[in-house]
Amino acid sequence: MPEATPAGPGQTPETAAIYLFCFAERGAVPAIEGPSLDDSYRVMQLTVEDLAAVVSPVAVEQWTGPEAEARLQDISWVGPRACRHEQVVELVMRQSPVLPVRFGTMFSSRGSLETFVKKHRNIIQQFLDQVADKDEWAVKGALDRPALKSKLLATLTAAESPPLDSLPNGLRYLRESKIRAIADKEVNLWLKQWREKMASGLIPCASDLRELRARRCLDTGDRRDIILNWAFLVPRTSTANFHSKVQQCNTEYLDRGLSLETTGPWPPYSFCPSFPAES
Repeated sequence: MPEATPAGPGQTPETAAIYLFCFAERGAVPAIEGPSLDDSYRVMQLTVEDLAAVVSPVAVEQWTGPEAEARLQDISWVGPRACRHEQVVELVMRQSPVLPVRFGTMFSSRGSLETFVKKHRNIIQQFLDQVADKDEWAVKGALDRPALKSKLLATLTAAESPPLDSLPNGLRYLRESKIRAIADKEVNLWLKQWREKMASGLIPCASDLRELRARRCLDTGDRRDIILNWAFLVPRTSTANFHSKVQQCNTEYLDRGLSLETTGPWPPYSFCPSFPAES
C-alpha cells in the first residue's frame, strides 16, 4: 500500500494517531488507491504479528477535545468519513478475509496498536480463518400486517354460523370482537411458524446466523413492518443456493403480504468477535 503523506507541519505518520479500518491477512492486500478519511493522508498497511492492519495516520485534534465532540455530531463532517471507512473495508474484503472495526477506532500510536494486536492475535487470526471465502448477507422480512389480518378475518367471518349479518347488533359486536382477538392470535402464531421455517430453510446455506434488532419500515407511506432482521455468513460457494431459497420464499408467500429482501455482500460486521476488556 502507499505510504501516508503528512497532514501538515509537525504531523508525520510516526507522530500522528493511528486510525484503524480493519485487519486482514498479511500479503493479501497489495494496494488501496485513494485518500484515507479525507485528502490529508493516504491509507497504509502495517504488519504486526504476521497480520495486516489497514490504517491511516490522523490528526489527533480532529478526533479529541471539545471541538471534536461537536464535529462528531455533525453529519456533514461524519457522513463522508464514515462512507470512506466503509469503502476502504469493502476494498480490502475483495482481496482478503477481513475483520472490520467500527468507524472512529483509533490508537494513540503505532506502539499502542502493536500492543493490542499482540494481546489479541489469536482472536484476530481465528476470525480471519472463520470468514475466509465467506460474505455477510443481510435478510429483512417485511409484512403487510393489516392485509394479512384482513384476509384472515374474512376467512373466519365466512365460517361463522349463523352468519354475523343475521345476529342482533349487540351479539354481532361481541362475535366480531372475539373473531378479531382470534385473528390476532392466529397471525402471531403463523408468523412464529413462518420465521422458524425461513430459518430452517436458509441456515443450511450459511455457516452462521445472527438475529439483529428489527425496526419498522422508515417509509411513512409503507404499511409493512420489518418482522425479522437477520445476518447470515454465507460461503461464496453457497451464495446462489442462498438467493434461490429467498426467492422461493417470496414466490410462496407474496399473496400473504410477506417478503424477504437481501442486501450484500457486506464485510462480516455482525460476526466480529468481542475483545476482552482491558484490565
